[in-house]
Amino acid sequence: MQRCRELAQQAIGKTSPNPLVGSVIVKDGEVVGEGWHPGAGQPHAEVFALRAAGDRASGSTLYVNLEPCNHTGRTPPCTEAIMAAGIRRVVVGMIDPDPRVAGGGVERLRQAGIEVTVGIDEAACQQLNEAFCHSILQQRPFGILKYAMTLDGKIAALTGHSAWVTGPDSRAWVHRLRSQCDAVIVGGETVRRDNPRLTSHGQSDRNPLRVVMSRQLDLPEQAHLWEVEAAQTVVFCSEQHSASRAAKLAQQGIEVITLPALEPREVLQVLQGRGLRSVLWECGGQLAARAIAQSCVQKVYAFIAPKIIGGTNCPTPVGDLGIGKMNEAIGLTDVTLTPIASDILIAGYLPSSVSGLDQ
Repeated sequence: MQRCRELAQQAIGKTSPNPLVGSVIVKDGEVVGEGWHPGAGQPHAEVFALRAAGDRASGSTLYVNLEPCNHTGRTPPCTEAIMAAGIRRVVVGMIDPDPRVAGGGVERLRQAGIEVTVGIDEAACQQLNEAFCHSILQQRPFGILKYAMTLDGKIAALTGHSAWVTGPDSRAWVHRLRSQCDAVIVGGETVRRDNPRLTSHGQSDRNPLRVVMSRQLDLPEQAHLWEVEAAQTVVFCSEQHSASRAAKLAQQGIEVITLPALEPREVLQVLQGRGLRSVLWECGGQLAARAIAQSCVQKVYAFIAPKIIGGTNCPTPVGDLGIGKMNEAIGLTDVTLTPIASDILIAGYLPSSVSGLDQ
């Protein structure tokens, strides 16, 4: 099952809206076939593994980190291919939460007389596809909040200057993270202050959709985000936006979407409808606080640089959440600490109860 996950990760960032899946076929203690799902519309991992195994698949055991599908979508059901190949046993890491599958694949195989074992290394399999599972079950993309701050909790100097809080190794790590997400979201202030590119900067051949939230479209005429040759940009605005500015952005190849209420929750609803499973929040503190309060953030990546900048009015990573006591602070779970050169990366998950803040 660990090998299945390793194979699945070969396509990380490339399969959305589909999950990451790898498959291994073993016969008489020998691996006779391997495969992974390379992207939506292409064959699933089990099919590639069966092709690699050929006639040796008959009487073998097939391992897969996610339940085989039993429905016809862009590709035929994997259960039919497994049965046709004469597989004797199937070992499944986790049940697919997609209502079109949701145990149906396992049941179909068992009805055909195939022995099926479910729940092997299940927690690791769930983490591998945490964005897919969250999006399917919550009908909202999985949200990751990323920020970099100094030892004294500042993300920029008093002037707003923020290049660079962390070192080059940490920035390269973030560029790789972008390539693994479907979209990266910032507010208008970030565009005005930092003029970011929000691409993978050569760390991958894949760039995320770049999303800007700006109520009135008070955005600069020229910006790296308006250069759409390498990556597309979508701007969300309120009904009180500048019509002339919207027209100008459209002329530059930027899609402008108007929402009655420009809030993180509404933006993610649109992105979910477009098949996006994961979003990376690289925004300022005020928008980050709104995203957290509306349960649009599930995971946090916080980089801490060994620097002190001081100042009582310097920007901080997260704005006001209405928390008045330290014992009301939001505690992360499953926390890990990773040194990256001289920086420290703290990663963890937000509790689902955070939604209660948005009252």
